Amino acid sequence: MRLVIFTEPQQGATYEDLRRLARVTEDTGYDGFFRSDHYTTMGGDGLPGPTDAWTTLAALAVQTSRLRLGTLVTSATFRLPGPLAITVAQVDEMSGGRVELGLGGGWYESEHTGYGIPFPPLGERFDRLEEQLEIVTGLWTTPIGEKYSFAGKHYQLVDSPALPKPVQSPRPPIIVGGAGKKRTPALAARFADEFNTPFAKIEDLPAMYQRVRDASTAIGRETPPAFSAAAVLCVGRDDAEVARRAAAIGREVGEMRDNGGIVGTPDQVVEIIGRYAEAGATRLYLQALDLSDLNHVELVATAVAPQLG
Repeated sequence: MRLVIFTEPQQGATYEDLRRLARVTEDTGYDGFFRSDHYTTMGGDGLPGPTDAWTTLAALAVQTSRLRLGTLVTSATFRLPGPLAITVAQVDEMSGGRVELGLGGGWYESEHTGYGIPFPPLGERFDRLEEQLEIVTGLWTTPIGEKYSFAGKHYQLVDSPALPKPVQSPRPPIIVGGAGKKRTPALAARFADEFNTPFAKIEDLPAMYQRVRDASTAIGRETPPAFSAAAVLCVGRDDAEVARRAAAIGREVGEMRDNGGIVGTPDQVVEIIGRYAEAGATRLYLQALDLSDLNHVELVATAVAPQLG
């Protein structure tokens, strides 16, 4: 099982908070460091305010050397597909080929209204997401010296030079995720290298993954995307430490466990991760909500990861 630390900086974090946690994540052997792409908090004051996802990842690209870096997930409503392809390709070059792009349709209306970002209806957001996935991957995979054009309902590109190219060939990995039963699996089958289920109950994962397998078969894709899951992290050496960490993020132990959280003592967490593996996940995004608690991340690296084999 590949373990990734996943952060939610819109809840309240500076770049220095993220840099410090990323360095610990790298030093203790995790596979990657990912962040959300949001502009307003979902609770609390969010101070000192949001940090931009791709600005953050650009800086971390030159301040880390091994970690996979990416978004879970970038909102298609925030960026035009052409500039997004340029940005991600540049950060991929800055990192030496360690970037992954999670891309979704956007869902949190208040951050759009709060910062003057258009927020179209759900169907249109899916339509735009599909066109963005096609454009971004098309720009990256167009051979050097050739032009790329696209005529869609929402985006049109004419004779783009399709530059720069990312370091990774043929392109950085694409992550598509969500709980939708039709369009989401279809988009994952068509474009994704990885399909992610965010904060779902473990018993629901096999059916969600099977929908992606079925969608892949329907379009003749022989090997479906890899499967991953995101879950809140709350680990302690004993029950008291678990409860203390839960209280620090305003959550309850039982509630997190009921919703598929990676919650408990190290031995309990090893068992939970085993259940995720049995369900089909090969990568886990561990949502670390208290970015100041570096010992939390270190505990998982030293007391959990060695038991996973």
